[in-house]
Amino acid sequence: MRFIFAILILPLCIGCDQATKNIATQMLKDSAPRSFLADTVRLEYALNPGGFLSLGSKMPEELRKWVFIALNSCMLLGLCAFLILKRGVSFALFASIAFILAGGIGNLIDRVWHGGLVTDFINIGIGPIRTGVFNVADMAATCGVIVIGYLSIRRNIAEQNDPPESRGHTG
Repeated sequence: MRFIFAILILPLCIGCDQATKNIATQMLKDSAPRSFLADTVRLEYALNPGGFLSLGSKMPEELRKWVFIALNSCMLLGLCAFLILKRGVSFALFASIAFILAGGIGNLIDRVWHGGLVTDFINIGIGPIRTGVFNVADMAATCGVIVIGYLSIRRNIAEQNDPPESRGHTG
């Protein structure tokens, strides 16, 4: 069942990411940002040379391209191996990692095909408090990371509430 989920979610997330990036490029490139819901949602075309919130964008171009492509590829291979080899994880953890993998693949496709750049186009905020510009791949990966964080916090709380003897420790 898990692998069916992964086989469905990976192409759906990656396909949605790539389709929205293509639409954003066609509709938003060389135009003014478009605002919706009293400027809560802003669509604006941006090419991001860096990682999350443009981290690493100031690195020399060749180094930056290879660092982001090589590191991202290694991380994605590790996540694939984890999903394939680690059978005892909860479905929630498995699904979270699948979403992180889908987001990573979506952005890796951009980096490979667009000279190390990632297409971003969504900005959310209220007044001066705004997110950076991001894309669907970023949303998938971020959701996966948030769920993993939640699972970790929940696990830590459960361990703190369980007396040591109920966890199999004798002293």
